[in-house]
Amino acid sequence: LDVQREHEEVIGLVGLHILGTERHESRRIDNQLRGRSGRQGDPGTSRFYLSLEDDLMRIFASEKVSSIMQRLGMEEGVPIESRLISKRIEAAQKQVEGHNFTIRKHLLEYDDVMNQQRKTIYGLRKKFLEEGDQKEYLLGLTEDIIADLLEEHCNAEVSPADWNIE
Repeated sequence: LDVQREHEEVIGLVGLHILGTERHESRRIDNQLRGRSGRQGDPGTSRFYLSLEDDLMRIFASEKVSSIMQRLGMEEGVPIESRLISKRIEAAQKQVEGHNFTIRKHLLEYDDVMNQQRKTIYGLRKKFLEEGDQKEYLLGLTEDIIADLLEEHCNAEVSPADWNIE
């Protein structure tokens, strides 16, 4: 029962304190980390220590935060506890979350295309297996391919001397 004893000791010392060494791209993850400090009604606190060199800050917020710090007369290396800075960090996180959402949306669209191709191919496979002789289908396919190649390399609107027949 060392766990219970340690739990009581931590509660007696004003709860668990969580240190975050950078902000995650997702506010949800940051909030989960904050939530670790005060589970099930237990006391606790959290604090994040950031650098303008952290990925999130460097890519999305560094210039704006630096500008705000200069306007407020803040010096480098001094702890910053400013609602304005926090808002800029939250805006950077929202920007990343929006970008990630767009990526997931496009991946889903690509997945839909792949599913349609898969259905088409499996449909053809099933047809080939069930119907046996595919001579007519293959002849039609061959005609389509030859017509496409002729259109591409021997276009009727182009002089035969200019045809790409090599």
